[in-house]
Amino acid sequence: MELRIDRDTLFRAVSRIQSIIEKRSNMPILSAVLLSAEEGGILLSATDLEISFQQKLPAEVLNPGSLAISGRKLFEIVKESKSDSLYIKEKENNWAFISDDRAKFNLACLSPDEYPMFVEPEDVAFVDVDGAVLREMIGKTIYAVTMEDAGFKLSGIFTEKIAHGGKTYLRMVATDGHRLSMIDKELANVDDLKLENGVMIPKKGMNELSKLASSAEVVQLGFRQNNCVARIGDALIVIRLLETKFPDYNAVLPKKSQHAVALNRDVLLDGMKKMTILSDESYRGVKIKLGEGVMELVSINPDIGDVQESLDVDYKDDALELGFNARYFIDILQNMESEEITLGFLDSSSPCLVSGEGDIGFLGLVMPMRL
Repeated sequence: MELRIDRDTLFRAVSRIQSIIEKRSNMPILSAVLLSAEEGGILLSATDLEISFQQKLPAEVLNPGSLAISGRKLFEIVKESKSDSLYIKEKENNWAFISDDRAKFNLACLSPDEYPMFVEPEDVAFVDVDGAVLREMIGKTIYAVTMEDAGFKLSGIFTEKIAHGGKTYLRMVATDGHRLSMIDKELANVDDLKLENGVMIPKKGMNELSKLASSAEVVQLGFRQNNCVARIGDALIVIRLLETKFPDYNAVLPKKSQHAVALNRDVLLDGMKKMTILSDESYRGVKIKLGEGVMELVSINPDIGDVQESLDVDYKDDALELGFNARYFIDILQNMESEEITLGFLDSSSPCLVSGEGDIGFLGLVMPMRL
């Protein structure tokens, strides 16, 4: 293999796959990227066996061939280069020569024959999804995915089609058992997606999908067999779905809220951040006290001290007192756009619902805790 390629083009592509390749794996080949040179350009492939990425890049191919080269080292070489182009040549015994006409690298590679074969699912029914919409849906749910190793059932974002009001929507839901985030978006041709019973897309795959969506106006999204497939131009990503059943989240959604409080999102966000100043691993709670015209936030850490703040609100119902994890409110509020948000309460033992007119189709839910 022998080729010359634009430095910026290669840098963007190699940067994109750094979070896919395995840094510490018992299979060294998964820390490599496969460069396959053919007429008209190269095919760059990366995989961790759960997520597979492939992109075609324009290049001047002098001799066809393949190299399985360290993804991290290639990234560092391209990053530090100040030249307009790079020259890459395959040498004997799986070595590579890389030069930018100033620096010259000889790099040990792996056999390209060991690299896992990229198999693109066939007959995928793709639907065009606005990149900004897809990125919003992922951003407003992914923070609620469980971080616990034992929470396999909750380790992804549940994605399904739902119908209400005579329309069909794409829905994403994530929960860690203590909070839940859900968003519905109306998409053209969403009925074409193969999502009869819903699917679980792993968190890492959703992060990659979000990054892919950030670089394009439209993402072609489809599902086939046990894979989520997304295409943008010459880039293709295949994500293996989680084989787990998502719990019945509808069971925890209150049918209605007895008490509603409207207030400025930034004011509540600032207040919740203050409540976390005195928190530690053993104490992260905030007590919300609702009274006529006021919402009081209180956090008491016996080992450090206490903090409280009063917020003016339009509230005239019965007094209410509830305990929550302040960090969960911060995560929800930081991912919303609404200037004014609404908190919905049923009673002191029921979840708090968070919504806003500027966040169409979104609902956040925080379970109460004993303080």
